[in-house]
Amino acid sequence: MTLRPILIHPDPRLKKVADPVARITPEVETLAADMLATMYDAPGVGLAAPQVGVNLRVFVMDATKDPEASPRPMVLVNPEIDWLSDELNSYEEGCLSIPDQYASVTRPRQVRLRWLGLDGATHSEEFDGLWATCAQHELDHLNGILFIDHLSAIRRQMITRKMVKLKRDQARA
Repeated sequence: MTLRPILIHPDPRLKKVADPVARITPEVETLAADMLATMYDAPGVGLAAPQVGVNLRVFVMDATKDPEASPRPMVLVNPEIDWLSDELNSYEEGCLSIPDQYASVTRPRQVRLRWLGLDGATHSEEFDGLWATCAQHELDHLNGILFIDHLSAIRRQMITRKMVKLKRDQARA
């Protein structure tokens, strides 16, 4: 497993719609393993392939917050939403591509996804709470949408300016 560098906003690769995965290959399996390692190392609860510069419809997540609970790493290939609840939930979201910036985003409280697993089989599961927020946030990444796109234009511009400064400072270091 290799830790992959995470792209920082603004980066045009983060705004592209990711391409579907034609089939599960050893390269996709390696990508998934690298993404899980990168996500845990960051640390984060989700990571989409475009965030590591790979334009494929793959994301990983593990929204297990209880330190006593066993990790539940998930790899979702070509995920699609089957159903969204009418009930909404607001959550203070952050993003590994927008470090140290958080904002409340309102999304459906529950979501059911269908996806291809690394085993080649189709899976379906209903997610709630943080898992649902994470799944929707990562699916947004696959569609070229960042969590700041759900904010007001002024808030989005403020955060983007901070990220431009961060990238400039990193380039100087």
